[in-house]
Amino acid sequence: MCQHQPPCPTADSADREAATLVAHHPEQGWSLLCNGVLLFEDTGELLPNGRIIAPHRPLAADRVMRAA
Repeated sequence: MCQHQPPCPTADSADREAATLVAHHPEQGWSLLCNGVLLFEDTGELLPNGRIIAPHRPLAADRVMRAA
């Protein structure tokens, strides 16, 4: 799918989010990468094979529990 040189990471790669942006629709909350991955604003992903990657946002600092 990717025609870039060097080629972008594949949808199966751990660094798949580094692929080139093809379409960006912030008003709808999603972006399409050249490797076919749909990247959602909540950090969830839909891979070309239909596999779903759950959102993986880091925890906010104020939500981290501290030991007393």
